[in-house]
Amino acid sequence: MNFSKIIKTILSYVWDTSDASSDEDLLGDINTTRFVVLDTETTGFDYENDRILCIGAIVLQNNTISIQDSFEVYIVQEHYNKATAQIHGILKDFVLDRPNELEALKQFQTYLGDSIIIAHHTAFDVTMINKALERNGLPVLKNRTLDTAKLYKKTLIVSNLLEVKENYTLDDLADKFDISKKDRHTAMGDAYITAIAFLKILKKLREQKEITLKELFK
Repeated sequence: MNFSKIIKTILSYVWDTSDASSDEDLLGDINTTRFVVLDTETTGFDYENDRILCIGAIVLQNNTISIQDSFEVYIVQEHYNKATAQIHGILKDFVLDRPNELEALKQFQTYLGDSIIIAHHTAFDVTMINKALERNGLPVLKNRTLDTAKLYKKTLIVSNLLEVKENYTLDDLADKFDISKKDRHTAMGDAYITAIAFLKILKKLREQKEITLKELFK
């Protein structure tokens, strides 16, 4: 699998936030804002032809990751790719009791509500979900989104002596912040790693200056 090509595809996709609500919804407190940190495991990286196998999500609020308020759903899927199964480990008959795509999406929409979405390379996960929503005649997500890959760059010192990479993977962030990668490449595991990384990023940004919710989107 050509991962450099995958990363370029993700980075070249520009997520359109023009339909997002006005800036008035960004005047709230970061601490009390309900964030939903999510990750998807998919059969591949083609927005049109590949499908979601699993959605994992967890609530982050008041600087706390709410383990008890998590969401995980495995979706019945006829489309199967042995190559990507080696990465995420989801076999075709891995979970016996799985809802179909429509039911899984409805469950996720109820869980998500109007929360701000956080993910690593958010455009990929949100686009995959929106393609699934469109297939099932459901409205696409209009939630605000934050990307830990982009937010992490804001914590870096600008210096000619420091080389800033074009892309930072979730593994890069886990290594940088000493986060366990025990459950890496599972939707729930990656969502949890991303949530911890976001809190670490937020802490580093606050060391530089007071950060408002609105400034996270700049």
